[in-house]
Amino acid sequence: MPKKPLRTAEFVALFSLVTALTALSIDAMLPALRAVGDALAVADARDTQLIVTLFILGMVFGEIFFGPLSDAYGRKRAILIGLLIYGLGTVIAMLADSLEQVLIGRIIQGIGAAGPKIASRALIRDLYEGRAMARIMSFIFMIFILVPMLAPALGQAVLLVADWRAVFILFLVLAAIVALWLSLRQPETLPPERRIRFSLGPILSNAALIFRHAKVMAYTFAAGLMFGALLLYLSTSQAMFLDLYGVGELFVLYFAILASGLGLTSYLNSQLVMRYGMHRLSVISLVSMVACASALLLVAIQYDGVPPFPAFMALCFLMFSFIGLLFGNVNAMAMESLGRVAGLGASIIASVSSLVAVILGVAVGRFYDQTVFPLTLGFIFAGLVALALILAAKRSNAGEI
Repeated sequence: MPKKPLRTAEFVALFSLVTALTALSIDAMLPALRAVGDALAVADARDTQLIVTLFILGMVFGEIFFGPLSDAYGRKRAILIGLLIYGLGTVIAMLADSLEQVLIGRIIQGIGAAGPKIASRALIRDLYEGRAMARIMSFIFMIFILVPMLAPALGQAVLLVADWRAVFILFLVLAAIVALWLSLRQPETLPPERRIRFSLGPILSNAALIFRHAKVMAYTFAAGLMFGALLLYLSTSQAMFLDLYGVGELFVLYFAILASGLGLTSYLNSQLVMRYGMHRLSVISLVSMVACASALLLVAIQYDGVPPFPAFMALCFLMFSFIGLLFGNVNAMAMESLGRVAGLGASIIASVSSLVAVILGVAVGRFYDQTVFPLTLGFIFAGLVALALILAAKRSNAGEI
């Protein structure tokens, strides 16, 4: 007998946990970056940034694969295969005795994490469309953002009683919970008659249609730029808080405060999007975010790159709050035109946007010089280009694929 559809509350809770796997894998590692560097005798502390960015790079490769897999074999199976690969990478990183081995494990982790990320988006697209999809994605993002608020504190708590390797046990536990819950409760949303055979020819043909779709690509690059700005902050946040402001163990508290802005506005977006629409909210958010980043830059110039801590916190809180109004909307607008190729489309959207994010995050992160200048300039550049892309996408008359 087919399983009954989940109630909205349980559906949101389950897929918030599914998507939280990525956030936990990144943010719980932040307090451990220096511990990893010290334990493995890493010469350049900036190399530990790769523990964050190479996880995302692994997702780039996984995202290409898991979309077609979910279109061919179903959303649930793709998620479960991804969780298995994720667990393998977690074990490799946990047992590593060099930074290079940790990074190999992180890349494999990222490949596996792409399964839940991509297949869950396609599953949501199977059930919802348009503003309703943006609303559900905002609810999921709102709950999912609690993980970045709590994950550094969890990582810090583990470091108080164990070494950095124990942080990876958290990842294994979460993956096991997700796999069990999904297996027992979530029905498959892609019936056999709607599946697309896993064949290179059709995949390449459909991929070409997606890459030629101006609207989808514009939203994809816009999402990638904003993810890149956020990744830039994530990879340098511990260094900034410790080097510039010497907050010590209070880093996890201040990190949570800034992350809360994302969560609050994600919830607000779930209410506003039904009334004002995705495009209008996205444009307002980008203009406001660029204005806040520019204000932080001007303050930083007056203080040799290190603005007063209250100004830094206030303006960063506003910047991240406006990002919270963006992610659900931009991703929903990118997915809206995909039709039957939602799985492959989710793969391409996520893979391209993640690649853009890694390029921006790594390139600008290497310029970290114990000031906030790289952060502010990265946000301004990403915001302005994303705004131009979203405005161009609105003018496009491209229809559904």
